[in-house]
Amino acid sequence: MTWFNKLNRLVQIILLLIPGVNWVVEVIVRWSTWLQRGGIIRLVVSILTIPFGIIFGWLDLIWVLLFKKLFLQ
Repeated sequence: MTWFNKLNRLVQIILLLIPGVNWVVEVIVRWSTWLQRGGIIRLVVSILTIPFGIIFGWLDLIWVLLFKKLFLQ
């Protein structure tokens, strides 16, 4: 998670714009966040990211543009 936050905002947006890369980034960021911080909500979001990662990615793209962080981070 911290590696994604350390990236330049433009790089974050580009990573979230590309659908295949979007899903991979979502899975890696969500599962690493759960491993670092734990919690039921993070676990549920991590599990849901596997089938719905593209949707979370598009939501995160908008969230990064508005609030400069990932949704439910």
